Amino acid sequence: MAEHNIPDRHAVALLTVDLQRDFACQGSPVQASGVSGTLPQILKIVNAFRSHDRPVFHAVRLYRPDGSNVDLCRRSAVEEGLRVLMPGTSGAELIEAAKPDPEIRLEADALLDGEFQKLRHNEFVFYKSRWSAFFRTELEERLNDMGITTLVVCGFNFPTGGRATIYDAGARDFRVIVGADALCDASEEGLRELGRLGVYQMSADSVLEWLSGNRRPNAA
Repeated sequence: MAEHNIPDRHAVALLTVDLQRDFACQGSPVQASGVSGTLPQILKIVNAFRSHDRPVFHAVRLYRPDGSNVDLCRRSAVEEGLRVLMPGTSGAELIEAAKPDPEIRLEADALLDGEFQKLRHNEFVFYKSRWSAFFRTELEERLNDMGITTLVVCGFNFPTGGRATIYDAGARDFRVIVGADALCDASEEGLRELGRLGVYQMSADSVLEWLSGNRRPNAA
C-alpha cells in the first residue's frame, strides 16, 4: 500500500512564516518568544534551500494604519494606535539575516494587491491577510504550477500563523515537514498534534541531510 504523504525532496519548497522585524525585535508588542534560540535553525534551512536551488516562499503580515485589513482580535488595538507591521516601516521588513540581499525592501503596495515579490531566482515574498499563508492568496496555485508536492515549514508564531499554515497545507494534500527546532513558540503538545496529522518533524540539521539525499524522513 502506498504511503501518500512521504515527502519528496525533488518536488519540495520552503515556506517561512512571519520572519519580520516586529516579531523579532526586543520590546516589540508582538515579539515572538524564543527567537534567539530558533532563528539560527531557521536560517540554516533557508540557506540550505538556496544552496540547493529549491523554491523559497516568505509569508508576511502587513497592517494598514486604519486597521481595515487587520485580524478582528487585533483590529481595535491598531485602530487605537498600535503601530506594528505597518507597510513601509522597518518593523514590517523581513529580518536582515533572512534576506538574500540586505538592500532588498518589501514592495508593500504591490504585496497588499496580492502580487508575489521576487527576491532572487526561485525566492519570493507574499502578503497573507490572516494567520494561514493559504488564506485568500495564490500560494497553492503557484506551488501546483511549479510541481511542488512537499513543503518544509519554519518561522515565527507557531501557535497562530505557523499552525494555521501547516494545517491548511495538509488540507490541500501537500506533504509537510516542519523544522521542529525552527518554529518559535512550538510546544511539545502542539508538535504531537501535528504528528497525528501525518506531518513529518525533523531538526534543521536533519532537513539539511534530507535535502542532500543522505537521510530518509521520519514521521513524528
